[in-house]
Amino acid sequence: MPQCPMAHPDGVPPLRDHQVVAQNLPEHARNPIHTDEGARAAGFDRALVAGVTTYSYLANVPSRDWGIEWVHHGTAEVRFRRPIFDGERLAIQAVGDAHTLAVTTTTDDDPRVLCSMSLAGTPAVELRDGEELPTIERELEGEYGGDYAARAGDSLPLFAIGEIVHPAVWPALANDMVHRHVARGAWVHTRSIVRHHAPVATGSLASIIARVVDRRNGSLGERAVLDVHITVEGVVVASLEHEAYVALR
Repeated sequence: MPQCPMAHPDGVPPLRDHQVVAQNLPEHARNPIHTDEGARAAGFDRALVAGVTTYSYLANVPSRDWGIEWVHHGTAEVRFRRPIFDGERLAIQAVGDAHTLAVTTTTDDDPRVLCSMSLAGTPAVELRDGEELPTIERELEGEYGGDYAARAGDSLPLFAIGEIVHPAVWPALANDMVHRHVARGAWVHTRSIVRHHAPVATGSLASIIARVVDRRNGSLGERAVLDVHITVEGVVVASLEHEAYVALR
């Protein structure tokens, strides 16, 4: 008889392993780093998979194991340590306290991505002082709807009905802000803290409000850190700290 996983001391079940083949979505070609030609120009072998797509695979794990509660008010902190390339098979495994996920590949055991997950809700914090960016409005359907991970090859029944916005949409919207108002040419998403504050139905109209709160030089070029609020009908439904290389050397 199969054994059930042991409960974590805090009563939250451990996260289970998952596998998926990484793939880019058509809309990511607007950032040259997600095309073979653009990636080679930046010194990589072939197209990098968008960090938000990798995050969609990661977000499916607590959505599957913890259910709608995590989608409603959970949090995640994801760090993209090294690139993932289109077509690589990813192994997503729980490590440490069983609430942290590590992404490796079949050819490399060193984690490419680390992501800490929590069910503990946190309130939306005020945007820090910084460079105010123009507000963007997006209807939460299509590429910003409930089937984000399914379009990237990783369907989950919770989102299959298409009535709940997928958690990967929140960093995808932050990426949209970076792409439109901060990045200069090819750019690379490196880190996000994502906090969920309320469930959101597909078809809702969202406003993305952001400030650049830090800029610094890194090994690949200029990095920028954004504070982001995503609101629906005036309510903050998700807040993020979002970091990317916005100008590559």
